[in-house]
Amino acid sequence: MFDINLIAHPLRGTPFGTALDLCLILAALGWLWGTVRREYSWIDRVWTLCPPLYCLIVAAATDFASPRVNLMMALVVLWSARLTFNSVRKGVYRPGGEDYRWAAVREKMGPVALQVVNLTFISFGQMLLIWLFTSPVHQASVWAETPLGWLDFLAAALFLVLFVGEAVADGQMWRFQQDKKRRIAAGEDVAQPFLTSGLFRYCRHPNFFCELGMWWVFYLFAVSASGQWLHWTGLGFILLTALFIPSTRLTETISASKYPAYRDYQATTPALIPGLRLGR
Repeated sequence: MFDINLIAHPLRGTPFGTALDLCLILAALGWLWGTVRREYSWIDRVWTLCPPLYCLIVAAATDFASPRVNLMMALVVLWSARLTFNSVRKGVYRPGGEDYRWAAVREKMGPVALQVVNLTFISFGQMLLIWLFTSPVHQASVWAETPLGWLDFLAAALFLVLFVGEAVADGQMWRFQQDKKRRIAAGEDVAQPFLTSGLFRYCRHPNFFCELGMWWVFYLFAVSASGQWLHWTGLGFILLTALFIPSTRLTETISASKYPAYRDYQATTPALIPGLRLGR
């Protein structure tokens, strides 16, 4: 196994420890490049690529002999391929393809505060989060001798259902936005400026719900391998959920400021979980 040995840490000498070293290197490069270019979406551009790479490092270290680790890697590769495709067609990888929400963040922060956030949260914080929500594959490799069980098959089935759900939601949003752009370019009126049909009639962010759900059920593989319901590798999906809360609020604030009718949509449709009302 190739071991970078960048810093001393508890996982040093393990495949997922190597993934951590690589994570830190990528975080430093992302921070440096983002600072030079004054563009803060570089971590967004590698977000879809790192999880399969980390899983591949673990799977290769086991000589691809663990059915559970191989299954987890295959699911994450599938996740990565679809999400990368969605990012490409949205122009994320083009010059200037920075997420529109960063403009709102710039307006609220001064240049010094923004650089601090870039170093801590955007670069190293998010890269460590990506590594962390992929960490159940480490637990699966530690308990590689445990055969596949019913919980693994349940986790795989749920992952695929949520995968399809996110693909459908992203497809619906893509078609809506393309039609909206066409209407605006043709000088036509846009009666409905935001999407409320399809999966978006059940919650305002079905793609977010499915994305979070996939990493929640990904943790079940670690549970099935070790027999432990509580383990540090569960911190990944917990912190990912915590990240989505302010991110969703920022998205909602921008939408509500642009479209007054969006508040009516908020009042009638749950934010994330279909059927669950937790207030506006």
